[in-house]
Amino acid sequence: MTTRTIPTELKVLMNHIYELNKGVRQMVLFTCNKKYGQQAVERLESQGIPYVLQPAGQQNLNVYFGRRECLEAIRLIVTRPLNQLTPEEDFILGAMLGYDLCAQCERYCKRKNGCKGECNGKCDGKCINKN
Repeated sequence: MTTRTIPTELKVLMNHIYELNKGVRQMVLFTCNKKYGQQAVERLESQGIPYVLQPAGQQNLNVYFGRRECLEAIRLIVTRPLNQLTPEEDFILGAMLGYDLCAQCERYCKRKNGCKGECNGKCDGKCINKN
């Protein structure tokens, strides 16, 4: 008997598809090694799920999938690598992906004020006041 092992990345994809189909998510950003790109596309197409592909560095691929309305917005917003998005574009993307809204607001304020990473009080009071 031959058993075939499913790579962890594709198991993650299948879980995202399950959540999409159950209505837990409206849109997903799945990042995988390019070697799994074709398998990911085949799985999405076999289930009639719309998607958008975006290269992510030399080895990886960003696969956005979900509701068609969301993907149309992604085509307009994400026109370059994610690390080159404006703070506003980054905020919109995070909100569309269902990330914690308060965390997205904090991230937006830090990026807008020129803070890199965790401020830890080193941004001259520009970051969120914790009181």
